[in-house]
Amino acid sequence: MTKSGVTLSLLWNEYCEECRLSGEIPFMYTQFCKNYRDFATVTKATMHIDRKPGEQLEVDWAGQTTPVIDRSTGEAINAYIFVAVLSSSKYAYVEAFLSQNQECWITAHINAYKFFGGVTRILIPDNLKTGVERVSWYTPIINKTYHEMSEHYGTAVIPARVRKPKDKPNAEGTVGVISTWIIAALRHQKFFSLRDLNEAISDKLYEFNTKPFQKKPGSRLSTFLEEERATLMPLPKVQYELATWKIATVQFNYHISVEKMNYSVPYEYIKHKVA
Repeated sequence: MTKSGVTLSLLWNEYCEECRLSGEIPFMYTQFCKNYRDFATVTKATMHIDRKPGEQLEVDWAGQTTPVIDRSTGEAINAYIFVAVLSSSKYAYVEAFLSQNQECWITAHINAYKFFGGVTRILIPDNLKTGVERVSWYTPIINKTYHEMSEHYGTAVIPARVRKPKDKPNAEGTVGVISTWIIAALRHQKFFSLRDLNEAISDKLYEFNTKPFQKKPGSRLSTFLEEERATLMPLPKVQYELATWKIATVQFNYHISVEKMNYSVPYEYIKHKVA
């Protein structure tokens, strides 16, 4: 049933053909469907898992964008929405950026940690190139800058598996809710700077975090303050500073060029690649 084009009617016809070849009497179509529903009910059973406070932070980019108007040209520039969610309290942080490059990705994490006032023990991103250099089922290779940032904050990066959204369900779910609660709510407003957009997002985010839960008492904010804030690891005294890595070949004049500036290195590394 998970394959494209496969229906219960098709499976029933194949099942009937197998029964005829083996000399068995097949179920009628209605009984076949009932048995399938009984089977699906059992195999698709799920269980809610309570996350330990201060343990996980799930991060992702929202699929929808919000336009920012260039004052000089009138051109609409898409702003990308970063979402970070604490797995236990569901307390969220949202910020808009004009790019999804590594600088914005790292900056978003730094600002999220400042917003939460602490650091979780585990960081769960998607398999973006800005976070994961090589995807692997067992040992994904973390981007060097992203790895340095996680070491600076003392957190472990455990990327979600490819095509496994349940590895970070809170981020996936919050992205959908935020798309309605924040992005869609701002669709009639025009923003002429990223600062104006983020100020509007901040107001909507406060409403989102203080909105009462439907099936239990409290809100994301109250749950965070009462249960999770005290369990977060403290922020380092100095926030992480982004470092950009580049591979360069040492020339015969024992210099390398970085952004049109020459830097000398030991002559032993001539014609060797350095980082």
